[in-house]
Amino acid sequence: MWSPQELEERINQAVKWLQEKVQQAQGKGVVVGISGGVDSAVVAGLCKRAFPDNSLGVILPAQSQAIDVEDAQLIAKTLGIKTITVELTQAHQIILNSVRDALSDQGYTFEERLSQGNLKARLRMSTLYAVANSLNYLVVGTDNAAESYTVYFTKYGDGGVDLLPISSLTKTEVRAWAKQLGLPDKIVNRVPTAGLWEGQTDETEMGITYEQIDRYLIGEEVPAHVAAKIEKMHEISEHKRQLPPALELPKLSKL
Repeated sequence: MWSPQELEERINQAVKWLQEKVQQAQGKGVVVGISGGVDSAVVAGLCKRAFPDNSLGVILPAQSQAIDVEDAQLIAKTLGIKTITVELTQAHQIILNSVRDALSDQGYTFEERLSQGNLKARLRMSTLYAVANSLNYLVVGTDNAAESYTVYFTKYGDGGVDLLPISSLTKTEVRAWAKQLGLPDKIVNRVPTAGLWEGQTDETEMGITYEQIDRYLIGEEVPAHVAAKIEKMHEISEHKRQLPPALELPKLSKL
């Protein structure tokens, strides 16, 4: 495993990178959504180090479990990062009900679980940008290497960010960084979940573990069915990594 010195060096590289990117964009600081999980905890720690007085954590409950909010508050208290809480439950329910009713009126069946889960992620993204725009901050994302490769995130939701400081880190290294940043074991070892619906966990939804994805990404051998699943996830999510396809028509010769 890595020594504290090695971890600190890599953390400092990430902190410097954040500072440089914000300066290039002529921003004043950074904002990050804190979910209560280890990825957002590490990113919040990087943001606090990079911009001690100009970093803001945003807690975004949307029909969330109480433990998620409690863990997000614990992260903020441990790191000393300023936070605000924007309650999205009512907004989420209003939009969900409106869409369901409109589709039902036309005889369509509403796909509840996926629609409401992705709506949560997109509401959170829009809220983070509303906060960031008000402060001239950049939005910092929390995707790790496994999520970046499999594109395990909501398109235009939690994938909608300005900067991704931990997208090259395996989940194993994310947890190591969390310990180095002084985060509690409760957060370091928390079961990964996007909190999109009650009882949802990342690994259950994907059907594979982060450890298996980590091993695949660093070139270690994994069972053939695991490798095939990871490759399939990468293949079918290509559209999430690209700008939308645009039709190119010949230019008109005259108006």
